[in-house]
This record gives sequence, C-alpha cells and structure tokens, in this order.
Amino acid sequence: MIRLSPGDAARIRRAAEAAWPEECCGLLVGHAEGDAVVVDEVAESLNLSASPGDSFEIDMRLRLRLHRELRGTGREIVGHYHSHPGGPPHPSERDRLQAWEPELVWLIVPVADGRAGEAAAFRLAPDGTAFQPVPIVMLA
Repeated sequence: MIRLSPGDAARIRRAAEAAWPEECCGLLVGHAEGDAVVVDEVAESLNLSASPGDSFEIDMRLRLRLHRELRGTGREIVGHYHSHPGGPPHPSERDRLQAWEPELVWLIVPVADGRAGEAAAFRLAPDGTAFQPVPIVMLA
C-alpha cells in the first residue's frame, strides 16, 4: 500500500495537467512502514525524455541531490510518478522495460483533454515480468 496526502495527490494532478499533452514526472520521498510506503514529499522533475509525449525521463541531478540530502534521515526515494496523456493509469510495456528498481512504487496519472483522472499505483513483480497493483490510501 502507498499512503499519500490529499495535498501531494493534488500537486501531482496539477503537474500532470500542466504538462499535458506531454508526460510529467517526479520522485516520491518518504519511508517504509511495514508493508506500506508513506510519501511525505513530492519532488517534481523536468521530463528530459527526447519523446516527452509518450515517455518520461527523470532528471538524474534531482535524484542525486535527493540521495545526498536524505542520507541518514530515515527517509528515501520510495517511488516516482508520471502521467499518461490520453492513456490509462496502467504501466505500459515501455514502463516495464524501464523499471530497474522493483522496490519503487510507480504512480501513474491519466490525463484526458488536459484533465487529470484518478491515479493508480504499481510495483514491479519480483521476476520483472509484470506490474502488480498497489492500493493507494489517502492520509487524513
């Protein structure tokens, strides 16, 4: 399960709508709590993909900066998010091929005609062949 505040969920939806018709992307920061992932920060990234209309690439400088800042805090990068303009909130085959950290949560927001829909979350199966749904729970 992934726990996300309504404010962070709204921030991700706004980023997805602002990026439309291209994909937005960013990192989710937080900590593990048993089997749950608790997100306490959303770090937006520039989409550095050469084809931002149907793919995303998170800025590695952001990722490295966060790794340095989070060292020793008990917090870490727990996932990332991106949008699917004109597509469903399910991982694509391209997403699966780019998933090289099975411990990270993938949060995907669909965007149709500039309006963000309901996000869905996933984790890569241990064998790397498919994604498995992860329930999203909104924090109070």
